[in-house]
Amino acid sequence: MQFTSFMFAVFFPIVVLIFYILPKKARQIWLLLASYYFYMGWNPKYALLILTSTVITYLCGLGIDMFSAEKKRGRKAVLLAGILSNLGILVFFKYFYFLHDSVAAVVSIFGIHMKASSLDIVLPVGISFYTFQALGYVIDVYRQNVKAEKNFIRYALFVSFFPQLVAGPIERSGHLLSQIEEISRKPSWNFDKVTRGLLMMLWGYFMKLVIADRAAALVDTVFPIYYMFDGVALVLTMIMFGFQLYCDFASYSAIAIGASSVLGIELCPNFAAPFFSSSVSEFWRRWHISLSSWLRDYVYIPLGGNRCSKVRKYFNIMVTFLTSGIWHGASWHFVLWGALQGIFIVIGDMLRPAKTKFHTVFHVKTQSVGFRCGQVCMTYLLFLVSFTFFRAPTISDGVYYLERIVRHFDIWALLDGSVYTLGLDAKEMLVFVIAVAILWIVDWYYQKKKAYFDTLVKNQCLAVQYLIVLTLFVMILVFGVYGEGYNASEFIYFQF
Repeated sequence: MQFTSFMFAVFFPIVVLIFYILPKKARQIWLLLASYYFYMGWNPKYALLILTSTVITYLCGLGIDMFSAEKKRGRKAVLLAGILSNLGILVFFKYFYFLHDSVAAVVSIFGIHMKASSLDIVLPVGISFYTFQALGYVIDVYRQNVKAEKNFIRYALFVSFFPQLVAGPIERSGHLLSQIEEISRKPSWNFDKVTRGLLMMLWGYFMKLVIADRAAALVDTVFPIYYMFDGVALVLTMIMFGFQLYCDFASYSAIAIGASSVLGIELCPNFAAPFFSSSVSEFWRRWHISLSSWLRDYVYIPLGGNRCSKVRKYFNIMVTFLTSGIWHGASWHFVLWGALQGIFIVIGDMLRPAKTKFHTVFHVKTQSVGFRCGQVCMTYLLFLVSFTFFRAPTISDGVYYLERIVRHFDIWALLDGSVYTLGLDAKEMLVFVIAVAILWIVDWYYQKKKAYFDTLVKNQCLAVQYLIVLTLFVMILVFGVYGEGYNASEFIYFQF
């Protein structure tokens, strides 16, 4: 079931209404049933998979808790069993074809030809997200950061909570499980949380339907046949893809956070105005925050983090971002994309002493608006270049895409009207520009106040609040793009 579907428009109000009508003790069970119904909207068989992962990690949590802190071998054995079994499920369903084809390519060098796989494996929606969430719980129990959850209903709801189930944010057990436990005890209604949640949902739908899906119309026109377009069209497509990816993914997170807030549950933030970042490392503290922090706590720090030599630190960074790359997709172009992020951060760290000395010698005003804008523009340029490999079907396609920009760039194409033949006409492009301007204002507000859209609206007088809500609502109804044939378009991160 998609957030942008008519089915969800019926499903969500019913879930909320019954949630607040039911006795408090029955609400956890109701949300669990609703979550499984939500997930089974894609494929009922998926429920067996998420249930399997839930049962394994639930038992592993109890198993780890059975051993005292002194019995490290027993605790480690249960931990490894939980990690390997869940990663085994993930690898089979997400990486089987990738591993099979990679091995086949290697052995073919020696004249050995492997048969094509006869298995028909369908990637379950959201498997990467709920697998990492469940694994984080087991590791937290092992580290004694949280106690093992003995109530299976509560734990199953933690793994399958429908607002953030298929595309995050990836929640931590210490944050979400405690709130789930409070469902049966806390007050039944919080007007402020409900209104803030509805505002976040409105903002999410605006980003998805007005910006992301409008940008997709151009991106999906050019990218499949990019070799037929000149450099200007390809640069414009890169920029549009950046907005599409950001608004598509951030919109899902905003809707998820808003829907949870309506139910009285607070999810962790997942985006923090990432296009205002002044470095790649800062960008990854603002983009997909829940995954970045998960990789930091469960991959980077266990490897040694930065509490080691420079060489080892850079190795840890590269392993972390290669993990991020392969997490996003079973293809070598995702691996390269992840490697590029690590390389950018390593080079930035290596050059930091030289840059500091240069700024001191030449009296560069690093706090000036101009300098800051230059850093933001350079970070955004690196984002566009690296995410070209994220979108391209293969590494060679990504390389050739960038090569065509350099070889076939004609600035006059901006003036001959050809940009309006790429999927968006002049009127649609104007709507897109206006919508992006609204996005920029909201992100700028976060940059200044460290507060999201709901706070921006709440801080206005009542008349302005109504005006903002009405404007976005009308724009969604009038200018919302629902995909081909006016069907709800899928969120990009469902494939991960």
